[in-house]
Amino acid sequence: MRMGLRILLAFAVGTSFVTSTSFAQNFVDIKPSPQQVHWQDLEFGVIVHFGTNTFLDREWGDGTANPKVFNPDHVDPTQWARAAKSAGATYLVLVAKHHDGFALWPTEQSDYSVKNSPWMNGKGNLVQMTEQAVRKEGMGFGIYLSPWDRHEPRYADSVAYDKYYLAQMDELIQDYGPLTEWWLDGAGSAGHVYDFKKYVEELRTYQSNVMVFADVALFGYGDIRWVGQEDGHIHGENWNVIDRHSELRWRPVEVDTPLHKLEWFWHPDSDKTLKSVDELVDIWENSVGRGGQLMLGIAPNRHGVLPDADVARLREFGEALQARYGVDKDLARNHIAGDPNVDAALDGDPDTFWSAAEGSPHATLEADFAKPITFNHGLTMEWLNDGQCVQKYAIEAWADGKWVQVAKAEAIGHMKIDRFTATTTSKVRLNILSSVCTPRIREFQLFNVAGG
Repeated sequence: MRMGLRILLAFAVGTSFVTSTSFAQNFVDIKPSPQQVHWQDLEFGVIVHFGTNTFLDREWGDGTANPKVFNPDHVDPTQWARAAKSAGATYLVLVAKHHDGFALWPTEQSDYSVKNSPWMNGKGNLVQMTEQAVRKEGMGFGIYLSPWDRHEPRYADSVAYDKYYLAQMDELIQDYGPLTEWWLDGAGSAGHVYDFKKYVEELRTYQSNVMVFADVALFGYGDIRWVGQEDGHIHGENWNVIDRHSELRWRPVEVDTPLHKLEWFWHPDSDKTLKSVDELVDIWENSVGRGGQLMLGIAPNRHGVLPDADVARLREFGEALQARYGVDKDLARNHIAGDPNVDAALDGDPDTFWSAAEGSPHATLEADFAKPITFNHGLTMEWLNDGQCVQKYAIEAWADGKWVQVAKAEAIGHMKIDRFTATTTSKVRLNILSSVCTPRIREFQLFNVAGG
C-alpha cells in the first residue's frame, strides 16, 4: 500500500509538546511528553480501507474511477468497530481519501466524492457515520488523508495543492471531534513539494493533542515513526529515541500490516489471503510485544461490511491473545505479597510501578511463590515517563541453589515479551544489569503459554 515517504498523524503529541531540548546531548536526556506516553499505552489500532478500489478490485487507484462505482448497499461501521474491538484494538482509523483522490465525505473542495455517488443518493457521509459508530463503542477515532492525489488537477501546482489539501484537512479536523490518529501517507510523492510545516500548524490549531507519525525523512514534524516495512514485525532492539544527523528525538514505533496477506483493500479472493490466528499472534508479539504500536488493516467488502471470515478471525485473534496474556493467566500475581514496592510491579496494574533505589545502574526485582510455578514467557513493562532507562536485563530462575538465566536482552521500553524454554521454580527475578537512569518497572508478568 504505502512506499516511500510516510506521514502519520496520531493521538498524543505535536512538535510543540516535544520535551527534548536543543542542548540535550545524550539519549537519556530525551523524555516523552505525557501525550506520547498515553499514545503508547493504546498499543493496538486498526485502519479501514474502503473506496472505489473496493469495487474495482484494485490496491492502487489512478484517480479516473467514476464516482458512480461506489455504491455499497449495507455500510455498517458499527460492525467494523465491534470486530476490531473483539481483537483488542482500542482505536480505528478511517482512510477518508486514498491516493485516488476519492473522498468518503461530501467535501466542498471537490466533486470527486461520495456526494456524486449513488450511495445514499449522494447524501452519505462515511466519515461521520464511522466516527459516530466508533465512539459509541468506546474507541478512539482517527483519519487518514493521503497527500498524494491522483485525481485533483491542482496537484501539479504545489502552492495551489497545498491550499486544497489544507481546506480538506480543515473540514476533517474541525467537524469530527478530537482525533486519536491522523494519517498522511506520502506514497507516490517523490519530487512533489508539500508545505508540511503549514499542514502541522493547521493541524495543531484544531487538534492540539494529535501526534504526528512520520518517516525519519520528516524528522522535525513527527512524534512517532514507521518501522520500515509492512510485515508487522519490529526487528532488533527497539529504542524510543532515534538519532538523525546528531539530532535526538523521542520517536516510538508504529508497525502497520494488513489482516490479509499483501492486501489493504477487499478483493474477491479475500478468504484465500486471510492471515491465520498464529500469524496474527506472532505479529502482535513482535510489534506490541517489542514495545511498538500495531496498526492492523481491515477492509469492508462491496456491501460495506467486513466478510464473516474476517470478523471471525479478528474475534479468534483477540481470544488467542487473552488465552496467552489475559490478566487471569499472569502467574506473577500469585506471588507472596508483602513489599509494597515489589507488589506494584506484580499486581497486573500498569498504573503502579516498582522503583529501584534512586540513581541505581543495577537492580533486581524478585518474585517469590509459595509453591513452584512453571512459565515460558515473561512480559515486562518499563515506566517511561522519565525516559527509557534499561539498557540490558535478564530474567532468572532459582535452581539448585543459584540463579539461572532463562532470557537476556537489551531494550525493555513500553513492553517486552521474552520467550524461552519452560522453567519450574519458586523464585524468579528480573535482573537489571545496566540502566542509565533509575529503572522503574510497571509490570513484570509471567505466563505458561501452551505450545511454548
